[in-house]
Order: sequence, then C-alpha cells, then structure tokens
Amino acid sequence: MANSSDSSVLLLEGLSLDSPGAALSTFLIVLFAYTFVLLSNVTISLLILLNRSLHQPLYLLYLNLSFNDLLSNTLIIPRLLADLLRAPSLRTIHLYSCVIQAFLTHLTNSTGHTILMVMAFDRYVAICKPLQYSALMTGRTVVRLVVWAWGVAFIFVAVLIGLTLRLTRCRTLVSGLYCNNAGLFKLSCENTYINNIYGLFFTVVLLSSSMGSMVLTYYKIMVICLRSKNASLNRRALQTCSTHLLSYLVYLFDGFLIIVFHRFPNLTQERKFITIMYHLLPSGVNPLIYGLQSNEIRRSLSPFFRLKKFHQ
Repeated sequence: MANSSDSSVLLLEGLSLDSPGAALSTFLIVLFAYTFVLLSNVTISLLILLNRSLHQPLYLLYLNLSFNDLLSNTLIIPRLLADLLRAPSLRTIHLYSCVIQAFLTHLTNSTGHTILMVMAFDRYVAICKPLQYSALMTGRTVVRLVVWAWGVAFIFVAVLIGLTLRLTRCRTLVSGLYCNNAGLFKLSCENTYINNIYGLFFTVVLLSSSMGSMVLTYYKIMVICLRSKNASLNRRALQTCSTHLLSYLVYLFDGFLIIVFHRFPNLTQERKFITIMYHLLPSGVNPLIYGLQSNEIRRSLSPFFRLKKFHQ
C-alpha cells in the first residue's frame, strides 16, 4: 500500500474470506442477526416510549442501552455487509468518515459500560432503599445519570481520538473490520507510546470501574437479601438483578474474548468474527433478557400477540 501523509482516502482491511460462497453465507448470517437486533431493539424502545406505565427509571435507562446498541451496530454492520460484496481494493473510506466511525464506535462501547453501571445503582436503590426510591430516583436524577453515562465516555474517547489525530500518517491501510483508534494510530510512523499508555489507562479505568461497581452493588444487594425474611423482596431482587447481571456478563465476556484473541496474532480471522459477535450478541440478547423477564414489558406485548392470533 502506498505511503502517503496527505491522502484523505483510506483502505479498510475488512473481512477476507476464501470463496464467494463463504462471503455470501457470512453476509446472510450477519444480515439476519443485524435485522433481528434492529427489530427487537426498536420494538422494545417503542414500547417504553409509548407506554406510560414503563416510564420508570429502570426502563428509561434500558431505553438508553437499547439506543446505544442500535447506534453501535448501525455504525459498523451495514458497512461490513457492503464490504463483503466488494473486492478488497474497493473497500475505501474517507479519512473524516473513518475518524467519525472510530469516535462513535469507542463512544458506544464505553457508554455500554457506564449505562450498565447506572442501572446497577438503580437496582441498588430499589432493593436496598425501597422507601426512598421515589425520592432518590426522580426524573431529574435519571437525566443527570444518563448525562453522566454519556458525558464521561465522551470525554475519555475525545482525548483518545485527539491523541491519535495529532499524529502524521504514512500509511493508508486500516487494519481490522472497521475504523477504530488502534487502526488509526497504526497509520502513523511516529512514536505511539503516549497513545498506547492512554489507551491502556482508559481500558483499565473503564473496566475496573464497571466491574468494581457491579461487585460492590451486588454484594450490598446480597447482604440485604440474606438479612431479609421477606420472600417477596428476595424474589423481586432475583428477577430484576438477574436480567441486569446477565446482560453485563454477556457484554463483559465478549469484550474479554477480543482481548484474549489479540494475544494470538495468527488467529486474525477468528478475532474478526469475535468482533462481529461482540457487537451483535449483546444487542440481540438484551431485548430477549428484558422482554422475557419483565412482567411490565410482557404485558405491553400481550395485546400485539392477541391481535396477531385473532388475524390468524
């Protein structure tokens, strides 16, 4: 690939498959998964928006998580699907588009963690301080928590991408499936020590904060449940916390798989498939988890299924 610090057109490595048949099969599988993610998240989001009984802190926070999942996948999957049908030499992207994609991708990945942290706090207040829940989790508080979740991620990611943009470029091939910070700073022939240090710091702070908040929150909830003789409280705690914890564990497991596969350079293709799963799996599982476990959402969906059965 030609060296150029002035070229504004970059080439994405993308997903390279052995045969047209494999490319078509992958295209159809990813398209099906992406369609399911879109339909399930849009359905749940519309239910929450249109049903006033669901205008509660937990569901409004989940609405943000669903929007974040939709944005994250829409940034990546349509472009990936198009590239699967293109020759590798035609997978070009403008520098500015690449930077925007990298920024928004890191933003949505980071916001996924911060929103789940806020949801853990909501569950803590609901279970450990039920009498004060209405006073503590007001509409204003929810807005502040949502702004915090997006704002913290925005600041960290802005610094991350800003450090990369200061570098001059000497390459035009972006490694990976899509534009991200690592792919951008690898276009430079300058010393990227600061970028690596900040990237490591960012990752450690984000993961340690999210895991630490989960451990602390669920420890306190577990203590309250063990001390309580209220079977109804314990049942409600198990139902609401299991959905949130399962969602977080799926998100975390996918992220750790990518980190592990980065340790094996010879498994590049496998890492790319894991990256696709990292975006599609949590986004597809979350609506099922919350939709099936939440009595309120199931009740909101029941008129639709009754209407469908009537027409059949």
